[in-house]
Amino acid sequence: MDEQKSQDEQKVVVTCQVTDIRMPFWSMVVFMVKWVFASIPAMIIFSLVAGGIMAVLSIVFGTMWGFHGMFREIRLPF
Repeated sequence: MDEQKSQDEQKVVVTCQVTDIRMPFWSMVVFMVKWVFASIPAMIIFSLVAGGIMAVLSIVFGTMWGFHGMFREIRLPF
């Protein structure tokens, strides 16, 4: 009986468009400060990924760009 009832019901799609958000100024400031703190871990992860990609590119293409001779000129004191 439930299956027949659900088949008979029509699906209704409701769309919504937000045109304005009324928010007190200081509440918005607090929200944006929280947003900045939440983005710090994302920036750390992004910089680690970008650093890893740059390290791989330096290893793969470093000899073509002339980085291989740069490390031979460094003299270690021991």
